[in-house]
Amino acid sequence: MSIDLYEKARKMGMKAYRTSMSEGRYPFLPVLDDIINKDYISGDVNLGLVDIPLDRVVGTSTSGRTQAFASNFMPLMDIKTEFSSKWAMLSNAHLNEGIRDPIKVYEYLNYYYVVEGNKRVSVLKYFGADSIPAFVTRKVPKLTDDEEIKVYYEFMDFNKKTTVNFIFFSNEGSYRRLINAVNDAPVHGGKLEEKAVVSEVGTATDTADGTGTAIRAETSRIWSDDTILELKAAYRRFDKAFKLKGGDHLKEITTGDAFLTFVEVEGFDAVCDMSIDEIEAGISSMWQEFLVVNEQYQVEVSLTPPSDKENVISKILAPNYSASKPLKVAFIYDKDPSTSNWLYQHELGRNHLTEVFGDKVSIVQVTTAKSEEETINAIESLIEEDGVELIFTTTAGMISASLKCAIKYPNVKILNCSLNTSHRYMRTYYARLYEAKFLSGMLAGALTQTDKIGYLADYPIYGITANINAFAIGARMMNPRVKVYLKWTTLKSTEKCEDIYRSLYEEGIDYVSDQDMITPRNASRKYGMYRLTDGEPENVIMTAYNWGQLYEKIINIIMKGNWTSADAGSESKPINYWWGLSAGVVDVVLSEKIPYDLKRIVLKVRDMIINDEFTPFGGRIISQDGTLRSEDGVELEIEDIIMMNWLVDNVVGSIPGLDELKDKAKPIVEMKGVQLETPKSNVDEVD
Repeated sequence: MSIDLYEKARKMGMKAYRTSMSEGRYPFLPVLDDIINKDYISGDVNLGLVDIPLDRVVGTSTSGRTQAFASNFMPLMDIKTEFSSKWAMLSNAHLNEGIRDPIKVYEYLNYYYVVEGNKRVSVLKYFGADSIPAFVTRKVPKLTDDEEIKVYYEFMDFNKKTTVNFIFFSNEGSYRRLINAVNDAPVHGGKLEEKAVVSEVGTATDTADGTGTAIRAETSRIWSDDTILELKAAYRRFDKAFKLKGGDHLKEITTGDAFLTFVEVEGFDAVCDMSIDEIEAGISSMWQEFLVVNEQYQVEVSLTPPSDKENVISKILAPNYSASKPLKVAFIYDKDPSTSNWLYQHELGRNHLTEVFGDKVSIVQVTTAKSEEETINAIESLIEEDGVELIFTTTAGMISASLKCAIKYPNVKILNCSLNTSHRYMRTYYARLYEAKFLSGMLAGALTQTDKIGYLADYPIYGITANINAFAIGARMMNPRVKVYLKWTTLKSTEKCEDIYRSLYEEGIDYVSDQDMITPRNASRKYGMYRLTDGEPENVIMTAYNWGQLYEKIINIIMKGNWTSADAGSESKPINYWWGLSAGVVDVVLSEKIPYDLKRIVLKVRDMIINDEFTPFGGRIISQDGTLRSEDGVELEIEDIIMMNWLVDNVVGSIPGLDELKDKAKPIVEMKGVQLETPKSNVDEVD
């Protein structure tokens, strides 16, 4: 019987061989020696005895046995050979006792290459096994700017902390996102603190090549055994359901990419409790999300409002909004707008809609969405009980709840106020405040007497870095000697804002860019850009959000039947409205105390930005580390502005890491924080 099994396996091998030959691909097993250049390897790490996923075992370490197997690890040797007899004996042993002896492999870039045990791998692959025990030696590549290498370094750190080796991602930051999703799950997840094991030299019996020269990796686990088992079981169910739905035909993403998207929408606890049928149903409802990931789309950024021209056909089909049948709109806040300068500006925008549209819109306000659960409950109630058709969630912290509800209610238009969010089921909106910050910086640079300007920022998230850099560039355009001193109000080391103001004044800083608007319940003159004195600040310019203009234009898109046509060209592309001075969504308010000629210069540049004749991020730009970010005559791409994770060279300060922030700031930074440019090196992986 075992010989019959060999013949069946050989037929599978021959089929794979012929297919590879017809497609011009190498028909045998890949050879690690032919793949890697030793000059590109920083060292070996002994991982010891590990259960490895069989689908990642793809080749051999040397060319000795490569032609005995097809590229799918099925045998090619004639049935009358000694090779076939040994293969058949192994298959018989597997059926009777199971193959227990570990193989030896090298791991390189998340793939395994067999040093000893090719036939054991072949037999287990034939029977469809999921994994095999192996003594693993990792070949660690030198860290470069190559995307694959940077993702692999993230994997090594993840693997060291969790021991998980069966989930693989395509993009930087994905392992951190999975860790956060599992850590935040109260039932099946959570974080385990465990001391690291001291590194030691491996022995000759447990390294792949038997030399005993590898360095053993340190372990500092963050998940319990139960959590890892829950993750593995959930992932296996998802993998099966995803493939049943055709997910393996999405070539640009791994199953891990899709699994992470699913977990972030549903929650890790919920996914752990789902059956395969429930996961399959969830995948069906989220299919557009997986297409977004597969097509590697960046957000389609709308920089200007679409044309006001009515789409005649869509207008006929669209409801005719009136006092008897108004467009039902809802605004969701996480607190009372009077306690927050950010929300108060949105509240002014909400009031603007009533003035513009009158009884053609019916507006509901919710101010109790402090958590994700409360936000979801609010959205569901607004839709199911009040029949709301358009919902604005006004902070980036509501992104997860907004997405879950957008998938559940595809006919309701849900928009979240955030930047660079790649979800097709809902749209996002933000304002290009950096244009106004540039003008504010121009004034500060012209007015300073000390060549020192302060800048207060809160969260290091998308958009904020562009604001800081635009301000600094504007200041230097008017004063080449000026330095901008950056302070973060959300650092652990910052106890009170008053301490920041005092330190700025003592350092000789005379002008400060602060929060953009007054907080109604805590009125103060410390807003906009002002001159810092030992008494009351003297306000010079205020950079303002005009959210009402944005909300008005979005509602006009809907009322004129242009919602679909104003969308991205591809149905799979997410869209982000990011409108600025030209749309009236941001502006500046200038003090009467500004000298007339200086005011003329600022307003002239403002008009040039509006008319697309000038951009703050054009020309020669150098960052703090001396890198040339933009050359003379070149403008930064909009995607580079959004993703900006560096500071220009006249900024004094840095972008804080997550561990430097106060606890209250971490959730939003984890979701929307800029990725720091220099990756964390695994210096403890190799000696």
